Amino acid sequence: MKKQFSTTIFIIALFFTSTSLFAQLPEPGFVVDDRTAILITDPQIDFLSPNGVTWGVVGKSVTDNNTVENIETLFKLGQQNNMHVFVSPHYYYPHDHTWKFGGVLEVLMHNINMFDREGQLSTENFNNSGADWLPRYEKYISQDNVVVSGPHKVFGPETNDVMLQMRKQGIDKVIIGGMSANLCVESHMRELLEQGFEVAIVSDATAAAIIPDAGLDGYASAMTNFRMMASKVFTTAELKAEMNK
Repeated sequence: MKKQFSTTIFIIALFFTSTSLFAQLPEPGFVVDDRTAILITDPQIDFLSPNGVTWGVVGKSVTDNNTVENIETLFKLGQQNNMHVFVSPHYYYPHDHTWKFGGVLEVLMHNINMFDREGQLSTENFNNSGADWLPRYEKYISQDNVVVSGPHKVFGPETNDVMLQMRKQGIDKVIIGGMSANLCVESHMRELLEQGFEVAIVSDATAAAIIPDAGLDGYASAMTNFRMMASKVFTTAELKAEMNK
């Protein structure tokens, strides 16, 4: 009886010790240096404006996080610190609408004509469309420190040249913000990690769809994965302080 009791106590102690260890996840940290760049995904009207096609589900998250202003701060920090800023946009051309299959949100994006453009070689009807930049970002994106990659086609950077552009500039540390947290931001983070980059996330320079009736919170889901995978999760204020050191 005593042996069984002792074994039970040992198992309980082991459980609490292990859960305590996991509760105290390590903090790898992230030092901003001359091999660091900022990456912003999808800083476009369809995600970030009340006129965009997704505002009904992302608007509250964007507003609560002050996302529009915080993304602008990332552009400013890049400009002020002579740091490369890479923009990974999302465009769909007419031939993309002939795809034979897609995941849930791929199909939805096609159905609502999200990020639509007339064609790869045309800017007809592009200005102020859902695929265009949010107007307040245009003056930053036109600066020499900003590199706009080709468009990604689903969520991650596997289908565009943003990682090539970073490698060619000697970048191996990346700070990510933009839209949307659990889709393109998380997908870019995951692939950059797999490709050997050191990655930090700016938690309030992103946002995501929240659909209470369906029990879906994209932002909460992304924050869980950011904290378990990235080297550092900054707020915009924390990043600004770090870069002002």
